[in-house]
Amino acid sequence: MNSSEALREFEEAGALQKGHFVLSSGLHSDTYLNKSIVSKFPDRTERLCKALAAKACDAISGTIDYVISPAMGAIIYGYETARHLDVPFMFLERVDGEFQLRRGFSIEPGAGVLVVEDIVSTGLSAREAIDAVRKAGGEVLALACLVDRSAGAVDVGAPVLPLAELKVDAWPADELPDHLKNIPAVKPGSRGVSQ
Repeated sequence: MNSSEALREFEEAGALQKGHFVLSSGLHSDTYLNKSIVSKFPDRTERLCKALAAKACDAISGTIDYVISPAMGAIIYGYETARHLDVPFMFLERVDGEFQLRRGFSIEPGAGVLVVEDIVSTGLSAREAIDAVRKAGGEVLALACLVDRSAGAVDVGAPVLPLAELKVDAWPADELPDHLKNIPAVKPGSRGVSQ
């Protein structure tokens, strides 16, 4: 699956949206990728994650022992990618604002881990997830994601393997471009934290 085909899955699901959005980073954008809409459709999710698993296999020379994703939004995509890789899946949860493995999850020291995210924008959540995996003893082989909104500019401290790259501009609230100034902003994300 190439970048255009991956983005077409978002478009056809109605998940590549135009308007005035306040992103979880606090920045404003005229484009929003609603990964939750995509995950409503098991067939789309399966196609995307199968392609993500194949991309990881092609790019990573080490053994992938686990797939780990940050909760909440990336759990479906991490699980489905792990299923196609035929490896165990775990997820990270925030405890006092910091990602940790819970619920009896643990990693053997040095185990190879593929971290799977949904959408990467600023990379904050991905970096935090990668740090948590390393603190738990895992070796992060790469970060795989459905879409890299930075189009390759983000640095998460590990190789980034996106199915698609999409450069989406974002602006602080006090620097809105003219085409957004008169459109009411909506906040579709769930985190509500500043990145």
